Amino acid sequence: MRPLADEIRPLDLDEVVGQKHILGPNGLLRRIIESGSIPNMVFYGPSGTGKTTVANIIARRTDRTLRRLNATNASLSDIKGIISELDTLLTPGGVLLYLDEIQYFNKKQQQSLLEFIEDGRITLIASTTENPYFYVYNALLSRSSVFEFKSVPPEEIEPAVERAMRRVCEGEGIAAEVEPGVARRLALSCGGDVRKAINGVELLFAAAPRVDGRVRITLADAEAATAKSAMHYDREGDEHFDAVSALMKSLRGSDPDAALHYLARLLEAGDLIGAIRRLLCSASEDIGMAYPQAASIVKACCDSALQLGLPEARLPLAQAAILLATAPKSNSVVMAIDAAMDDVRKGKYGPPPRELQNVHADGTGFEREQGYKYPHDFANHWVRQQYLPDALAGTRYYQPGENKNEQAAKRYWEQIKGED
Repeated sequence: MRPLADEIRPLDLDEVVGQKHILGPNGLLRRIIESGSIPNMVFYGPSGTGKTTVANIIARRTDRTLRRLNATNASLSDIKGIISELDTLLTPGGVLLYLDEIQYFNKKQQQSLLEFIEDGRITLIASTTENPYFYVYNALLSRSSVFEFKSVPPEEIEPAVERAMRRVCEGEGIAAEVEPGVARRLALSCGGDVRKAINGVELLFAAAPRVDGRVRITLADAEAATAKSAMHYDREGDEHFDAVSALMKSLRGSDPDAALHYLARLLEAGDLIGAIRRLLCSASEDIGMAYPQAASIVKACCDSALQLGLPEARLPLAQAAILLATAPKSNSVVMAIDAAMDDVRKGKYGPPPRELQNVHADGTGFEREQGYKYPHDFANHWVRQQYLPDALAGTRYYQPGENKNEQAAKRYWEQIKGED
């Protein structure tokens, strides 16, 4: 028995759920498909967003022989098998190769297609859930057009869920009493994955008893079936890097609500370490000297989270996120150390001034005269002397931020050093 999601798969572009940015009335991909001149393409986006569906629609519009491979289980011999069919009666117009999950093909496997893509005997439509600019071989990517498929919003998934319910009723010859909110619940909980929502319909109908040719689909069952969100997340994939990036930028942007949202996504996926790394980093990178105590407070919260484990770890981490998002901001720390490291990488360094060098052969009578001035022997625990190498004398890396804490420290040292 065919899965419901496959049974109701759209046969026309107008039936595709979502992707209006590329398949709408004036969308670039729609215009390419309707022109009949199909280039090599890479479809990039989360699962269940229509990549395979659109590839099928393209296949029906072309005179080329369709061949499918899934890179998770295909081998080089499978590619050679397709190549052996070229220029035969099996493929009179060439081959349209749909290669799913291309990120699982290694460089050699991807390279084996180049010659035939180059001369046009194979038209490649590859799909991937990962960023193709990281996972697809450059030579192959340069010969392809990349189209991004986005997670489908709930309001566009809901009609597809209702259509799936009608199809089940028609197929079984039954009537369904569906409680209000069921379709919305499935649409909201699928994480933008249309196939996941349709699978939810299939599950609900399979579990509901038939009585006199009728079936009742309850909201309670829908909530039970979707208790765990189908949020897209892969700790080594784009979802991970997008989520941690969004968390970091929300903290930097002083938006506690957004920070809590992205923290919740990381924690819901069980990515405790990913969340902790971003919080610890933000304490120094984005708050820094504007509120130096933030680093120790966040460290204490993260230590508590590690000791507690999930789900309790959410509490100290939420505390840390709110603190960082609402704290005064300064990037003087990261700017200062990056400037210093840039000079070192450029070769701008030299031996420390003689007075800062280690005292050699101490106590033997052969100590070098250094002339080091011990700051604590002077008023205000400071004395003027050169600390940077001669090649960098006078260089300024640290520039105090425009916040109360750093400005107070600046005024103090300007007064001590007589720099007013």
